[in-house]
Amino acid sequence: MSGTTTAAAPPRRREAGTGAGANRWVVLVVLCLSLLLVALDATVLHVAVPAVTEDLRPGAVELLWIVDVYPLVCASLLILFGTLGDRIGRRRVLLLGYALFGVASAVAAFAPSAETLILARALLGVGGAMIMPATLSILRQVFPDRRERALAIGVWSAVAAVGAAVGPLLGGFLLEHFWWGSVFLVNIPLMLVSLPIGRMLLPESRGEGEGPWDVTGALMAAAGLFGVVLGVKRLGGGESAASPFTVAPLLLGAALLYLFVRRQGRRTHPLVDLRMFRRPAFSTSVGCIVLAMLALVGLELIAAQYLQLVLGLSPLRTGLRLLPLTVAAMAAGLAGARMLRRFGPRRMVGAGFCLTAAAVATLTAMGGEDNARLLLCGFVLLGFGLETTLFGAYESMLSEAPAEQAGGAAAIGETSYQLGAGIGIALLGSVMNKAYAPGLAAVPGVPPDASRAAGHSLGEAYEVAGRLGGPAGEALRRAARDSFVHGLHVTLLVSAGLLLLGAMMALRLPRIMQCGEQGADETTAVGAVPSPREPQQPKVSA
Repeated sequence: MSGTTTAAAPPRRREAGTGAGANRWVVLVVLCLSLLLVALDATVLHVAVPAVTEDLRPGAVELLWIVDVYPLVCASLLILFGTLGDRIGRRRVLLLGYALFGVASAVAAFAPSAETLILARALLGVGGAMIMPATLSILRQVFPDRRERALAIGVWSAVAAVGAAVGPLLGGFLLEHFWWGSVFLVNIPLMLVSLPIGRMLLPESRGEGEGPWDVTGALMAAAGLFGVVLGVKRLGGGESAASPFTVAPLLLGAALLYLFVRRQGRRTHPLVDLRMFRRPAFSTSVGCIVLAMLALVGLELIAAQYLQLVLGLSPLRTGLRLLPLTVAAMAAGLAGARMLRRFGPRRMVGAGFCLTAAAVATLTAMGGEDNARLLLCGFVLLGFGLETTLFGAYESMLSEAPAEQAGGAAAIGETSYQLGAGIGIALLGSVMNKAYAPGLAAVPGVPPDASRAAGHSLGEAYEVAGRLGGPAGEALRRAARDSFVHGLHVTLLVSAGLLLLGAMMALRLPRIMQCGEQGADETTAVGAVPSPREPQQPKVSA
């Protein structure tokens, strides 16, 4: 978000805006609660996928859109709403995001069809894009002391990383007692509380607002991302690569993204200063964040389906099985600052990728029978490795950006985080579908129409098997379960390859942690983000 930092505010007005004593920590709690809801909604639906499939009967592509449209819309619009907050006020955009998030949650909870649920999830993505940039911008304002601000940013980033892992547990608990719509309905009371509290406690602030606001560029980027992912989704749904409905979105999306990059390079006041990507450490860190989130969210979606549909666990037990991933991620976050100072960004991020790849390789031993110890070991390694990677990559990216571009760097980090989650579900889901469907093409005793229907998803295969009954139904159920496990193994191997690619990419990061010319002692705080110069304070409006 360009222009997020300006000349320091007068001391008296700054104190009035930030409050004294514990007030700023209360503000931090409000901001982290906002971010937690946004992060949770990226994964809370994962354990509800079988229930949604049974109730709404979406096709394979529709099912991918139901899960993926939220993080994709959110990632596409972060820069747009981040710069809008700089112009009209960040608190104002945040409160509008609260309201939209609550309304969209109600629509999603009572959606009568897959199309309505997709639309509601898209609106949730718009609300999330309004909330996320505003939380970090306000956080920078209410913590004028650098030590406290560094700790607050560390807490904020930890909430963002852990929120995605907590989603399946919360979803499992709700599904154990209510219907699938409850995973959305829980947002409404929290937003009703956050709106008045946010209006009373959060200060208003704006950026400098230099140059015209490039709405056209932001819409070009959003449309380009949608086109590319739509093409990937159609391929994952079994569509031909030569189909014009697959090729056209891919080519149009790539063209729009290319034009967006050229447009930003020509503008005096671009939405995103792309010159930061010329710095090897910055561009490498962004790539590492995308790859790490790609592996985390995509694997969680598939793992939740495996635990419920193959092993037959309830939604709550599924969430509990995924809980070690969350605990390990929290432990890595607490130890992250110390590990970064000791090992440096290159070794820390590279080791995190390698550890995650080892976890993925361990999980390839999963089969049709439950192996609780194997899953525990794999999920612990997965959570610790991924959080280690994310912590080191975020720190390297933010410290590499010049102080005057810190807002733009934060927007890029948030976008890469959400974009990695969205593409991860699309890519790994597509790989899973490609590996799963062929195993059901010719099941003895099963009609061709039933085999084609069963090839859409494992949940639909179970429904078709139940209708067939007898030996044919049992054969179809067994073939579908075996095909799903085979597809899971293929997907894990693809994910491991991407993680090893990330480890090689991390070799371009700095070997040691550079603390800058001043404030070196201050940057040793847990979760600190070192910068060459002390960031200026946001301009506070009346």
